[in-house]
Amino acid sequence: MNKMIFAAALLGATFFAGNAFAADVVHNQENPKGAFSSSVIVPPGYTTYYVSGGTGKGGNTAEQTAATLDGLKAKLTQMDLTFGDVVSAHVFVSGDPNMGGKMDFAGMNESWFKVFGTADQPNKPARAAFQVASLANPTALVEIELIAVKKAK
Repeated sequence: MNKMIFAAALLGATFFAGNAFAADVVHNQENPKGAFSSSVIVPPGYTTYYVSGGTGKGGNTAEQTAATLDGLKAKLTQMDLTFGDVVSAHVFVSGDPNMGGKMDFAGMNESWFKVFGTADQPNKPARAAFQVASLANPTALVEIELIAVKKAK
């Protein structure tokens, strides 16, 4: 009798909770061609990691974004994480002097799509991108901070 009650409760929870009941992180991507998920659902039992912003040096916005993501990949690797574990990102982009002081959003996304939403790593985090007046390093054009999660051991 208890097994039947448990099975009914499990079935009901699965029906009402949808993907949130599953043990996997859910990346809601209404626009598959978009650069980010509209929302990410993290079920109970995950550890959250906050990764401080990294910046790249030299080059244009696309090159600095690629360098920044390379540095963040190294940080994630040290914590036994990958870009697939990233659920949220904040991207700060300062005006590119080569673009009349405007943010090179396309250049940033060019490098972004080499890491997120690929065949090898299809997950895209929720993301906010901002144009800022400047960053702490006056030659930096991009700073990215990440939030990642991993199933608790």
